[in-house]
Amino acid sequence: MAHEMQLLLDQYGYYVLGIGLMLELLALPLPGEVIMTYSGLMVFHGEENWIVSILVAALGASAGITISYWIGYKLGQPFFIKYGSKIHLGPDKLERTSQWFKRYGNKLLIIAYFLPVVRHITGYFSGSIRMPFRIFSIYAYTGALLWTGTFISLGKILGPKWEEYHPVITRYLIIAAVGGIVIFIIFYVYKKHRKQLYLWTVQWLQKAVAAFHSLGRVKFLILASFAAFLLLFILMAGLVQDFLAHEFALFDTITAYIVHAIFDKSWSEWMNRFAYLASFQVLAAAAVLALIRVIVKGKDRLLEGTFLLFAMAGGEVWEGLLKVLFHRVGPGGLMNTFPSEQASSAVIIWGFAAYLIFRHMGITWAKLVAFVLVLAAAFLVGLSSVYFNVQYPSDVAAGYVFGGVWLSLNIVLLEIFRLLKQR
Repeated sequence: MAHEMQLLLDQYGYYVLGIGLMLELLALPLPGEVIMTYSGLMVFHGEENWIVSILVAALGASAGITISYWIGYKLGQPFFIKYGSKIHLGPDKLERTSQWFKRYGNKLLIIAYFLPVVRHITGYFSGSIRMPFRIFSIYAYTGALLWTGTFISLGKILGPKWEEYHPVITRYLIIAAVGGIVIFIIFYVYKKHRKQLYLWTVQWLQKAVAAFHSLGRVKFLILASFAAFLLLFILMAGLVQDFLAHEFALFDTITAYIVHAIFDKSWSEWMNRFAYLASFQVLAAAAVLALIRVIVKGKDRLLEGTFLLFAMAGGEVWEGLLKVLFHRVGPGGLMNTFPSEQASSAVIIWGFAAYLIFRHMGITWAKLVAFVLVLAAAFLVGLSSVYFNVQYPSDVAAGYVFGGVWLSLNIVLLEIFRLLKQR
């Protein structure tokens, strides 16, 4: 099927791209992602226009999911009540799913395109539960543009390598989409059951910390930090296992290829600036700013200042220990690149400094901006390392995770010690 679609694309180009995706969103067995990445390859060879290809593909996908929406709208829930049990969607589950989908399903329409089978039923299901078409169209069309833009751009970037790397990249995108849905569900569960989670957290901490008889002022912050620590620790264990099994080769090859395909030699000056974000001068400046904030505005100056020094010094020891445990020669011949010291230091110092600076601020948007800036700084540091062939992409990814483990652990300990002091 994929080969036949490629031949049709060679002959009819945009027509096959738009119509093929429309039919694929109607649940016909067509290889939509192959169609898009092959169109990206045609863009690479100059046979199609990049923007026009994305727009045509997005229009085709939007048309397909719109038709499926109105089909579902006409069929209604009686169709699913009658036949839904055959796909494990009986009346009781249908009602619960419908209520949940009416409240939050519109946002999942953006992610659903990246999940095979799921994208084929979201239009029908949205129509059957009478989701307002205006809301449906906003999210569905946004998701269509994101989905088609991603795969056509990948085909353009990968060029002749698209057929070799396409299956692996598709798998990574599916994993990312599932991860996004899981995060969304966790947020939904927390928002709906906040009080129960709060009480459960208090009870759990009462057992874990025997010195306390009352933890009524414990906030969700400790739970969130500890949950982040557990998640990162599990990821760290998985990375170590993959490192020992030598399973990073394909990931490193594909990621490095994409980075160098997107960023050519003209980006060299910018990449030097990105790398500078992890330099001693910049990290020291971030630590000094945090220390000044603690001294001037801190509520527990000695405790927070001590933990700032502990996070920095302990981070150095942590990274040194990892160098002893793991021996890997980077792409440029540099020794002990796993995990990336630069990425890890950026996460630890930038992250903890931002936490201390914005911890006691009541401005929510400022905290969100700080969080995004820390992520952006760490990402740019890792990007520069891959661009200059100093480290492998897996080294950088491991640096983020290992650094995140140390950062989240320090935040948890700081808040527990703060609570101890209050008691």
